[in-house]
Amino acid sequence: MTTNERDGDAAAYTEELACALDVARGAGELIARYYREGVETWEKSKDNPVTQADLDADAFIRNALRDAYPGDGLLTEESEDDLSRLKCSRVWIIDPIDGTREFTKKIPEFAVSIGLAVDGEPVLGVVHNPIENVTVAGRLGAGVTKNGEPTSLATCSSLGSARVAASRSEERDGKLEPYDALFGELVPTGSIAWKLALVACGEFDFNLSVKPKNEWDVCAGDFLVHEAGGAYVDFEGKRLGYNGRDPMRRQSMAAGSKALLKEFFDKRPKPEPRDD
Repeated sequence: MTTNERDGDAAAYTEELACALDVARGAGELIARYYREGVETWEKSKDNPVTQADLDADAFIRNALRDAYPGDGLLTEESEDDLSRLKCSRVWIIDPIDGTREFTKKIPEFAVSIGLAVDGEPVLGVVHNPIENVTVAGRLGAGVTKNGEPTSLATCSSLGSARVAASRSEERDGKLEPYDALFGELVPTGSIAWKLALVACGEFDFNLSVKPKNEWDVCAGDFLVHEAGGAYVDFEGKRLGYNGRDPMRRQSMAAGSKALLKEFFDKRPKPEPRDD
């Protein structure tokens, strides 16, 4: 990454963001058609559904970005990872449908997620919900927009009044019970990319998740929260890096304003020390 890009040059990644927006909306049109008309569904693994819409949207996005930026690497959920991306400084990190379970159940809480990482650092993000027709997007140094209008984090100043976008499965399985008392309201919401986008544009105050995530789930949303002035960090306060050999991120993660994150780290239950 050049110095100007790192410092948020006003023109940095303008063309890439425009391309990502066009590609996300094109994929969204395809996905919306399947949503209306129905689509074949199967499981890649237990409780991990995939549909023909995922595969077709993945191919659409890959082909469009490869045509536009043939020298860039690609990491997507639905394509084989041959690790050639590890030789690339610039890598597009893509989930064609983040929230496939919601998609199959006709719950409109899923999104196309497209992020670009340069030297492991996210520099732009697009999260597009084709059913709600909401697009949250941004590029380094230019802020975040919701459907083209500037947006920002919520102004909530206390966890006790915070509305928290929470994973349906994590709440159902009792994974968030240790944290319930810290927050004003936990709202089950689909797709981690969508949840992070909603935090970035102030629809929710906070997000936490204790289950592992892949880079393609969170790269775009991570960028959007960060660019909006917040942070998406693990429970030790560290931000993720991207384009790792293993795209799985096993840390528990939280997103929100820096003030709410500090309060969360101060108050969250700490693990009991182990007897070695």
